[in-house]
Amino acid sequence: MSTSILSLQQAAIYQRENLVLSSINVAIDKGEFVYLIGKTGSGKSSLMKTLYGDLPLQKGTGRIVGFDLTHLKQKDIPYLRRKLGVVFQDFKLLNDRSVYENLRFVLRATGWKDAKKMHAKIVEVLTKVGMETKDFKMPFQLSGGEQQRIAIARALLNDPELILADEPTGNLDPVTSVEVMNVLKEIHESGKTIVMATHDYALILKFPYKTIKCEGGALFEVVRQQSPSVS
Repeated sequence: MSTSILSLQQAAIYQRENLVLSSINVAIDKGEFVYLIGKTGSGKSSLMKTLYGDLPLQKGTGRIVGFDLTHLKQKDIPYLRRKLGVVFQDFKLLNDRSVYENLRFVLRATGWKDAKKMHAKIVEVLTKVGMETKDFKMPFQLSGGEQQRIAIARALLNDPELILADEPTGNLDPVTSVEVMNVLKEIHESGKTIVMATHDYALILKFPYKTIKCEGGALFEVVRQQSPSVS
């Protein structure tokens, strides 16, 4: 039986009427960390949006965390997103409420009722990203790196099978990017599957994982050159 958590066959990705990627064949297994790279306009974001149900898959076949993307109905999208953790470049936190209330809002919106269980889950995810002492802060009182850690904590709330991170370090300086990347690395090492769109090649060199490139309307795996080990 296939262990693929995400697979696309002969898929075509459209941004409105424009074909941006065609003949995509890709399979990502449970437990992998995969980078999605490519220049601005190469189709990375459109592919990510298709994976979390923001854009329809118009041609080919696709499955993600057990959902058929080809026949995905509007009413299925909230259920799909409960099995995905999505991390955006611009954090998308609610600025009118505290970190704790941001996370509680998501739990309530996804059907949690028990106040004790909600509290325990919030403490658990904040601890995972090293932000357990910042739960009373408002998002605007936090640095960009801290806000992104909260966004990652939010993505973990419903124990997703797959995390889609769309340029999660795009608004961060190099030092903060490495800190956020270390958080994602730890989450991956705890058993989570992560697909991360990025244009930060320095991070890819520092944290080498399987890399898929969008270029010229196609998608292909980048074969990494083995660099000699430095003792």
